[in-house]
Amino acid sequence: MKVVSWNCNGAFRKKFNTLLDFNADIYIIQECENPEESKDLEYKNWAKNYLWIGDSKNKGLAVFAKEEINLQPLNWTNNFKDHSVKHFLPCLINNDFQLLAVWTHQNNSPNFGYIGQFWKYLQVNKYNFKKIIIAGDLNSNSIWDEWDRWWNHSDVIKELEEINIKSLYHKYFNEVQGKETKPTFFLQRNPSKPYHIDYCLSSNEFSQRLKEVEVPKFDNWQHVSDHVPIIITFK
Repeated sequence: MKVVSWNCNGAFRKKFNTLLDFNADIYIIQECENPEESKDLEYKNWAKNYLWIGDSKNKGLAVFAKEEINLQPLNWTNNFKDHSVKHFLPCLINNDFQLLAVWTHQNNSPNFGYIGQFWKYLQVNKYNFKKIIIAGDLNSNSIWDEWDRWWNHSDVIKELEEINIKSLYHKYFNEVQGKETKPTFFLQRNPSKPYHIDYCLSSNEFSQRLKEVEVPKFDNWQHVSDHVPIIITFK
């Protein structure tokens, strides 16, 4: 099984062809259009099996899968103490395992933007997590931890590890959080401003079957996005 996560930086209808050579079973795409409301027939024809959420028809979060794969949305809450967090798209794959697609937002929060959104989502949903893959753009890294904050990136990673959900990139490359050598995001598409903010994490069922993690070079993706995809292959 192959899973690809990518923030396409918008206009995915013009870019989905760049992913076809991966021949992935599942694509988690951030900042993509809603295929149902798109006028691009080629894009609509490709997107035959998908789930999508978003605030605007032009920019949301989606899970695309091969036609033979069964995608079933899961009714997990987005509300934490009457505040709605975004964006999180949980689904059940082939009645076998869970997939949580993520694209965190600042969400107009003065304190709980980005990783804070994920922390809130984790507090109300982590007991739902069973056999799971979590993937997407977290807009976060431990280099931005703050000493007096209890919901730092490192805190979220630790809380996930306590329920045996770990980063597959860090396992495969034997690197620690905040010391990544393969960036996934380049601010303003500038190669001199690299950051690692996209992740794929999983429970033990998948980490034990991990075959390969790929993070392509930015040179090959700079013309289409400020992010490069993460490609995860399982045995």
